Amino acid sequence: MSTGNGCPDCERWERRFTDLERKFEALAKQLDEVAAKLAAATKNSSNSSKPPSSDIVKPIRPREPAGKRKKGGQKGHQRTIRPAVPEDELDWLAQYAFEQCPCCGGPVTTDSENPVSIVQQIEIVSRSETTEHRSLASHCAACDKTHVCTIPPEIRRAGLCGVELSSIIGFLKGACHASLATIRKYLRDVYDLKLSRGLLAKVIAKVSQAIAPLYEDLFGKLKAERILNIDETGHRDSGKRMWTWCFRGSGFTVFRIDPSRGSGVLLDVLGEEFNGIIGCDYFSAYHKYRGLTDCSIQFCFAHLIRELRFLKEHSTGRTHGWSSRLLDAIRDMFGVIHRRDELGGRFDGELEDAAMEVLTRARLRVPGDKKAHNLSARFANDGESYLKFLTTPGLEPTNNIAEQAIRFVVIDRKVTQGSKSEGGQRWLERIWTVMATCSDHDKSLLNVLRSSLNHFFRGERPPPLLPVG
Repeated sequence: MSTGNGCPDCERWERRFTDLERKFEALAKQLDEVAAKLAAATKNSSNSSKPPSSDIVKPIRPREPAGKRKKGGQKGHQRTIRPAVPEDELDWLAQYAFEQCPCCGGPVTTDSENPVSIVQQIEIVSRSETTEHRSLASHCAACDKTHVCTIPPEIRRAGLCGVELSSIIGFLKGACHASLATIRKYLRDVYDLKLSRGLLAKVIAKVSQAIAPLYEDLFGKLKAERILNIDETGHRDSGKRMWTWCFRGSGFTVFRIDPSRGSGVLLDVLGEEFNGIIGCDYFSAYHKYRGLTDCSIQFCFAHLIRELRFLKEHSTGRTHGWSSRLLDAIRDMFGVIHRRDELGGRFDGELEDAAMEVLTRARLRVPGDKKAHNLSARFANDGESYLKFLTTPGLEPTNNIAEQAIRFVVIDRKVTQGSKSEGGQRWLERIWTVMATCSDHDKSLLNVLRSSLNHFFRGERPPPLLPVG
């Protein structure tokens, strides 16, 4: 743009001003890009949906002044002592007594009923037992016929590895993240037992078949659940990208590996008639599934709080103030919940006011920041789905229980690098499901594997993990 007065100095300064304006706009844009990259680089488990295991550098906790607190149990802490093994459960009893007086060699009497001191010691006997099962022919002289007594079918079905050994192999592979090479080394060094990788793979396939009915029983219960918490994480099968879905119901957990992360998985697992409540994050698949069914949703408040914290930490001005005020309102609402007993008859009214304050602050004086606008729109569109836990007994405001259940899967993925076949996928689904459900009910996984294999080798269905009825 020119002034049109023909003044050379004016035109020169005008060109310089235009030049500087262009540079300023370019630098401002570059600064915004750098700020966005810096903000993304500082995401961690406290201000985003990233898991704690992804935190490369964790904040250093402030140390207490030296000498203020000693290591170990603190004063007043109740000591925990391991209970002694009852006498009727002992395998061996060793008693130490003098046969004669150590001073003069005279005769002594020993009080075996009241020992002066006791040391109980537990030892593991590392050995394997090999049994050869032989089928013999018997000839009848009366009818001149030969009869062969067959080996029991459960023995033939088990093959080289019996129930106990098969259970240990399945336990090592499923619960201990052990590779086939590691299992081979363990069996060789501990039991002096040499088994090939191929044989170990066949044993694991048998364990997978044995626990398949347990998995099917729990999978079938999902559709009838009133509340389901669901989460998903990545999975690799021979390098191919897949997804592990976690469905956590009342007292049990089910895992499903699928190539898709879409709503089709929810339709396959839960069907079109599911009318329970789903606790989940704000992923689009849950929105779509809600539109196709009569289900309700409780969106995870923990995810929302992390996103607001991130916005507060990496913004200024109106955006910083808006996110701070909204976080304060959410904190006040949960404060009311924690003071339920203290508030008594005033609880319902104060909780309703606190929840309304959250919705109001989310939609009041929303800044122009895109992230803030999106978060505000969530409350406008799905405020009821964020606050459903306030009016639904037994419903949690967060999806933490599903995220906790899926942590083992993430660890297993990092250690084992996933699966390598469809059979491997089914094994992981089944063993993870059985493990998580055993943990919920304080059951021994090894005992469940033993029982399942015993029934499987006999051609029977194993007893269910959960009580029937």
